Amino acid sequence: ITFLDCVGYVARVDGKYNAIQTIGTTNLCCIVGTSMQPALNPVAEERDFVFLLRWGIHDCNVERGDIISLISPKDPAQRIIKRVVGMQGDVVSTLGYKHEIVRIPDGHCWVEGDHTGHSLDSNTFGPVALGLMSARAVAIVWPPERWRVL
Repeated sequence: ITFLDCVGYVARVDGKYNAIQTIGTTNLCCIVGTSMQPALNPVAEERDFVFLLRWGIHDCNVERGDIISLISPKDPAQRIIKRVVGMQGDVVSTLGYKHEIVRIPDGHCWVEGDHTGHSLDSNTFGPVALGLMSARAVAIVWPPERWRVL
């Protein structure tokens, strides 16, 4: 077991809606898709690689504004990456969800893609169980000109 096995990993993000897929033992992750633009992968032809931190994710060390990876509520075989918009107890305005205003239940959060209208997110599937969170995106690590902490 390495330090990265315990603390974090870099994940590959694939598909139109930014599904995360681990690549072998390197766990390297490339952002492909438009749902998190402009924060991630701002130019569709160029791809960002992000570092995901698993440490403390299930201790609720996640806050509004964090970018997280999670198991898709629609397809448990798929991982997605989204921004946390609300935490348990918060009240959020929705875009196209069955209710215009939602109070997020205990043990859940509300996630959305940054590119409104180009994301399968809580506006599609509702509040997300905190247990589906797998990691928090902490930095863009590639390309070099995009290096930054998220």
